Amino acid sequence: MNQFDDLHIYTTTVDLHGFTAAAGRLGLSKQFVSRRVGALEARLGVRLLTRTTRKLAVTDLGRIYYERARQILQDVSDADLAVSSQSGQPRGLLRLSAPMTFSTMHLSALVPRFLLDHPQVSLEMDLNDRTVDVVGEGYDMALRIGALADSSLIARLIAPVPTVLCCSPAYRETHGVPATPAALAGHECIQATRQRSGEWRFLVDGREVAVGIGGRLRYNNGELARDAAVAGLGIVRLPRFMVADALRAGQLETLLDDFRPPDSGLYALYPQHRQASLIIRAFIDFLAAAFAAGLD
Repeated sequence: MNQFDDLHIYTTTVDLHGFTAAAGRLGLSKQFVSRRVGALEARLGVRLLTRTTRKLAVTDLGRIYYERARQILQDVSDADLAVSSQSGQPRGLLRLSAPMTFSTMHLSALVPRFLLDHPQVSLEMDLNDRTVDVVGEGYDMALRIGALADSSLIARLIAPVPTVLCCSPAYRETHGVPATPAALAGHECIQATRQRSGEWRFLVDGREVAVGIGGRLRYNNGELARDAAVAGLGIVRLPRFMVADALRAGQLETLLDDFRPPDSGLYALYPQHRQASLIIRAFIDFLAAAFAAGLD
């Protein structure tokens, strides 16, 4: 371990608020991460972090050191990028965050192809359905599905993602189906925890309209929501690719086809200082080509 490695361990620990999470990200043991941070503090002669049984907090000096360390590591990364981008060939490590279900369904076959085509590239993937802090958590790029909030990140649309409402035949027979979006208020709706609570949005006569919904189940995983709908628990709104097999098998059927939700898409997001990265450009172009026919 050299001094740059210790800076990386320390900043990752601060970014992820703990030794355990940092160890998982870095592929190291919790004990090793804690020991390296302790050695860094001993070398500096100051306390960077305060440790309790419940949480890890950054001291005032620790925050100053963190900001300088992050800048140093970013400068080194930018220097590497400035040189490697002139080689004409993607090389180096790409740290990627991507949604769990989408990745297992679509990226598991694509990633090996990309790495075989680019033998000088390494890929570190974190599959998680939460919305990560791309810069703060040290990712080079994130893939996200849905409408995007305002962000300082650069966003590139890779492919449209059609979204559908559906329920099981058993639910329809027991509860009937809504004729309009407003009628959803009288139904059991399976909601995503990351969506705005208590409403779904639709395009009605060219306008985006919010309708109130309710239900007993909220989720952060599309497969769980799909399976709950197949079991007859309620109406779900998901990307079509997540429910395509269930629709073909007759386990689910679509609803309100004349009232589509607002457009959704698969986006690649990355920091502005990574615009020149050949790895990011190569991976985005690869995905765009792979999903040229759509994501359905």
